[in-house]
Amino acid sequence: MKLLQRERLVQYRREDATVKIVRPTRIDRARALGFRAKQGYVMARTRIRRGGMRKHAITSGRRAKRTGIAKITMGKNLQMIAEERTCKKYPNLEVLNSYWVADDGRYKWYEVIMVDPNHPSIIADSKINWICNRAHKGRAHRGLTSAGKKSRGLYNKGKGAEKLRPSRRKHMSRNKQSRTPHPPRKT
Repeated sequence: MKLLQRERLVQYRREDATVKIVRPTRIDRARALGFRAKQGYVMARTRIRRGGMRKHAITSGRRAKRTGIAKITMGKNLQMIAEERTCKKYPNLEVLNSYWVADDGRYKWYEVIMVDPNHPSIIADSKINWICNRAHKGRAHRGLTSAGKKSRGLYNKGKGAEKLRPSRRKHMSRNKQSRTPHPPRKT
């Protein structure tokens, strides 16, 4: 298995960042996440750079004003970014889900399951035609996929997760409005 994985990595590195594939590499995982071998389903493999967003130390030249900030913590996980980039490349398809395939020192690869909401076989299938609804347009960009919900912290419930629902931004706007007094009116 290790030899096969190594051969795959050599092939993956030579490919483009996002490649449409004929069938899933991990068929069991793909089927568990909703993939079916029928028309209307499309698979793509996406490559993402690994690691945190640490800044390089300044060695020469002008000292930047923000030199103290060494690390930027992303608000999204790499899997969510992979889904967004794939969605951007195939704008007529909706992202259903995705799963990890491989990684090395520099990159991570995810396979993204996409569905064509305008395909007749998808519209006729009662198990998946919910994705044809307008409410699911651009679901990868709005954090509605499994990786997106995980990134938004929605799999945590109860104590310690009070500020996550309906979203962090909405929670802030609700509570800021109630606390800040209105400026006095000019008469």
